[in-house]
Amino acid sequence: MSDPKLTLSGISKSFPGVRALNNVSLELYPGEVTALIGENGAGKSTLVKVLTGIYQPDEGDIRIGGQQVHFANPHAASGHRITAIHQETVLFDELSVAENIFLGHAPRTRFRTIDWQKMHADARTILNEIGAGHLHPETPLKQLGIASKHLVAVARAMSIDAEIVIMDEPTAALSHKEIEDLFELVNLLKAQGKAILFISHKFDEIFAIADRYTVFRDGEMVGHGELKDTNQSDLVRMMVGRSVEQVFPKREVSIGEPVLEVNALGYATEFADVSFTLRQGEILGFYGLVGAGRSEVMQALFGISRPDAGAIMLDGKPLSPRSPADAIEAGIVYVPEERGKQGVVVDLPIFQNISLPSMDKTSRNGFLRLAKEFALARQFSERLDLRAASLSQHAGTLSGGNQQKVVIAKWLATQPRVIILDEPTKGIDIGSKAAVHEFMGELVAEGLSVIMVSSELPEIMGMSDRIAVMREGRLISIEENSDQLNAETLVRLAADIKADAA
Repeated sequence: MSDPKLTLSGISKSFPGVRALNNVSLELYPGEVTALIGENGAGKSTLVKVLTGIYQPDEGDIRIGGQQVHFANPHAASGHRITAIHQETVLFDELSVAENIFLGHAPRTRFRTIDWQKMHADARTILNEIGAGHLHPETPLKQLGIASKHLVAVARAMSIDAEIVIMDEPTAALSHKEIEDLFELVNLLKAQGKAILFISHKFDEIFAIADRYTVFRDGEMVGHGELKDTNQSDLVRMMVGRSVEQVFPKREVSIGEPVLEVNALGYATEFADVSFTLRQGEILGFYGLVGAGRSEVMQALFGISRPDAGAIMLDGKPLSPRSPADAIEAGIVYVPEERGKQGVVVDLPIFQNISLPSMDKTSRNGFLRLAKEFALARQFSERLDLRAASLSQHAGTLSGGNQQKVVIAKWLATQPRVIILDEPTKGIDIGSKAAVHEFMGELVAEGLSVIMVSSELPEIMGMSDRIAVMREGRLISIEENSDQLNAETLVRLAADIKADAA
């Protein structure tokens, strides 16, 4: 076994009222991928910030190649050939591909000006090396999609000849094909001897790409080793401190009469001829590949967009929401996929986020009543087991899973008839997923109706009563979720693959 490239020993980091890391250790080996696993709030992000010089640890030491180092700032970490590729790539849209790759270390002429010709040539060489030759060095970054921006971030890591590469949820916004391409890049980095830290909530990805694992729980390191010596159940048990026997706690609920009826709904360039019925106490899953039009349909139901064809009926009455306010008043609420941008107001405290759509309940004669706001927020945050220091904590400081709970709590406070959950567990850990799934079961048991949009087949099949499959803006089929339905059938429908195809 080779010696570790990077070693962290006894690292601790505290903030006012919170001990984010407590005596944690980590080793990264050249030519290997180490998966860092843990629930939201386990300390993973804090550790990444320590490794990249954003935070300095209160205790412990960091060694590279056996030599003790100190990162006073991000520039110091970069100087030790450490780079990070984040879920939301930290790049600059107004700069070109080449400028992003060489930002801060552009090649210079003898007059100390930027050598544009060399920078473009070097960028082209690096892009070709990582299989991204289709990207032009002079293209503005804002013209690229998310997957291409990830390639630019990898190219930037290659440009500084990074020896330690941190990949923080790099696949969260990528399609299956883009994830496969990214894994090829990871294997290329491994072959070049890079030491890679890979952070993901997706166990299939971890077991596909990683060699080792380290598990954090509540700011402490609770397990580590080689992946070949463990399994998913053991890792889950270490993560949450208990066995999550039932990640998909589907309840047996009596399905009632139709609540929402959608007939031939259409919106130019987005979707067409979408028809379905949602019944009381039902979870209707929507499955499809990226670009299938699922979110666009949900946004039309919520009044974000105005469909140009079709009809919507709620409790037997016509509904034409001209705005989200109309939909909310009628009893339809929407938990968006992009919770950080569309779901929570990050600069407001938790209690105000939860009470925001329910001001009629928390105000009198035009004046907000603080006690009422706190009471409403406490009721629904406790119901969802929201974990925060206090309800006055800003939503932007919460983990992804707890932000999701804030979004769900604020809509439940409006007492809706229909709740639309768009990728409800995207980017949250398995413990928080189980909590969200459990709560979905409680909602339908209380008579609410749920539409769940999800790209995760286990989630769709584990929680749905029926599954609507969309492809290229059209609803292809609605399948009863029974023992006869399998994942292969759904994928074939979503991708238009014939059963007899090779």
